[in-house]
Amino acid sequence: MIFLYIIALILSFYILAKVVDEYFVDALDKIAEKLNMSSDAAGATLMAVGSSAPELFVAIFAVMKSGDHAAIGVGNIVGSALFNILAITGAAAIIKNAKIAWQAVARDLFFYMIAILMLLFTLHDGILNYFEAFLLIGTYIIYVVVVIFWKKIFNYTDDNNNKIEEETNIENNKNSIIKKITSPVDFVINLIFPNKKHYNVIFLISIIIIAGISWILVESAIEIAHFLNISEAIIAVTILAVGTSIPDLISSIVVSKQGRGGMAISNAVGSNIFDILIGLGLPFLIVIISLGGEANIDVGNIEISVYFLLASVFIVFLLFILNKWKVGKIFGSS
Repeated sequence: MIFLYIIALILSFYILAKVVDEYFVDALDKIAEKLNMSSDAAGATLMAVGSSAPELFVAIFAVMKSGDHAAIGVGNIVGSALFNILAITGAAAIIKNAKIAWQAVARDLFFYMIAILMLLFTLHDGILNYFEAFLLIGTYIIYVVVVIFWKKIFNYTDDNNNKIEEETNIENNKNSIIKKITSPVDFVINLIFPNKKHYNVIFLISIIIIAGISWILVESAIEIAHFLNISEAIIAVTILAVGTSIPDLISSIVVSKQGRGGMAISNAVGSNIFDILIGLGLPFLIVIISLGGEANIDVGNIEISVYFLLASVFIVFLLFILNKWKVGKIFGSS
């Protein structure tokens, strides 16, 4: 039975990557184009929201599921945030050299540190209340407003081309063994989605699929943890976090290949901000409302991982300064 859950986990990761890479990101790009958003603003908001949707739904299903499974939601968020800020930023930097706008990155890293400190404040006593939930959500609203008006305050060079051309996807080698194995899944997914000009419909269908896959991920993670007799938090911080971060990695690679390292970095950091402030703030608010007041939350030793997360921000910030706000092979492999 455990093998079925493992297969479900792997298949879910693949479906998430394909849906986000080939449909969701493209739909969000068209929405950003309609709104005439700058590339760093799109990366820090719409792109971040889109690629972080799996983490959000995993957290919602985890905290709402009967029994104490909140560690899965929080662990997935923290693990994904670590993966985003280190692995994704590094991968995006290795792909192509680029000079980034320090104003946008400094803005995002500042709010990112605030988000981490708020998470530590929320988890310190193991009790959730309305103030903490609204504080997280409210801070994200402030962040979005700041992003929208940031370029009007600071005059800096942005990536000129907002269009995300799908130069690459997860199926580069059409004759590969993986392609042959996944072709039935690809066929079904392609049947579900309409023509890409109907981006609003594609957006809604993508959300539904991502939500459904996220539920499968939560159930699979719980069963695997029980079978292996290990903490659900460990599964969430490691396997689940990396798996749900695949869409972030793909979208960052796509824009990095186009020489838009700034948008890739904004996507990685913006995803972290969304994960913490909305990905946890909204599920926390839902569970508080459902219980009619305060809620107890047991996340095990995840608080230690949050401190590692905070340290990762300073590491990345230091690398940016030492590299004079340029991303390239030296930065990515540091």
